[in-house]
Amino acid sequence: MAATARGAFALGVDSGGSGLRVTLGPVEAGRPAHTAVCPEPVRTGADGIDAGHLLEQLLPAVRRLLAQAGPGAVVVAAAIGAAGMATLGEQLRARLPDALADALGVRRVALAADAVTAYAGALGQRPGAVVAGGTGMIALGTDLGTWRRADGWGHLLGDSGGGAWIGRAGLDAAMRAHDGRRGGSPLLLARLEAVFGPATGLPGLLYPRADRPALLASFAPEVGACAADDGTAAGILREAAAHIAEAAAAVCPRAAGPRAGDCEVALTGGLFRMGEPLLGPLHRELARQVPQARVVPAQGDPLHGALEIARALAGPGLRLPPHPSLLFVPGVA
Repeated sequence: MAATARGAFALGVDSGGSGLRVTLGPVEAGRPAHTAVCPEPVRTGADGIDAGHLLEQLLPAVRRLLAQAGPGAVVVAAAIGAAGMATLGEQLRARLPDALADALGVRRVALAADAVTAYAGALGQRPGAVVAGGTGMIALGTDLGTWRRADGWGHLLGDSGGGAWIGRAGLDAAMRAHDGRRGGSPLLLARLEAVFGPATGLPGLLYPRADRPALLASFAPEVGACAADDGTAAGILREAAAHIAEAAAAVCPRAAGPRAGDCEVALTGGLFRMGEPLLGPLHRELARQVPQARVVPAQGDPLHGALEIARALAGPGLRLPPHPSLLFVPGVA
């Protein structure tokens, strides 16, 4: 390695719906990292995630961070996490390793689904399970031999218990109250009209939009805020908690953690900032459906996870299992 240890840096990237976040940290954990944000989300087209558009934003940001890091700073390992990598990442897997080698001289690269970087951010390289909840919902677990995935199939096919699911259920209850049907919630109807205007205008606002899941998810906090005073809202969150626990049960390895039979489970993502209205029933459902679960705090977010994967590539070795679409490491089967 041409760089001294002090000049060797690991690169972590988190690409999602709100843009591109980039962090450059020394390969030794514990020293501060430099971070940049590119607010434009990477485009997705008929060929999947646009590798060229990602590189157009990423490479100038990395060069700025290297300049901040000082003379002699070089990237020795990189990990790029992207929403949609598992199903839309073919172009990234085909182009990014060579492009990063040509532009930055980096030869050790990992390309990861955002669920994997969320896992690495939350649990590091330990066995266990992570539930990532935001607009959608996905659970991922590993015994460090294989990955197990549950849900994360989008708002039309799944994401059960996620923000869009909760928001849609709350809006359904509001519209039922508007119509006078069973299962309606006058309180949620009042919140719908306060947030979106007249209930009859909601279909015209919702259906033409390309970001329908995000719009649905924007109503989830209203459901949480109503839960203490509204049985329908509380019931929605209890059902969401049951779905989330079910996904955790599907991926939780049976023999993980420091005690035999334990499974460490971390909850990560903005959905869980709802607090007690969701977390209370969720902890009860986890105890019922996944009695071996031991809920632990998430150590960090997906950007932190991408950096930790890159540091593992640069130093002690990657313990998380490679996978053709979830965690692609060129040259590793």
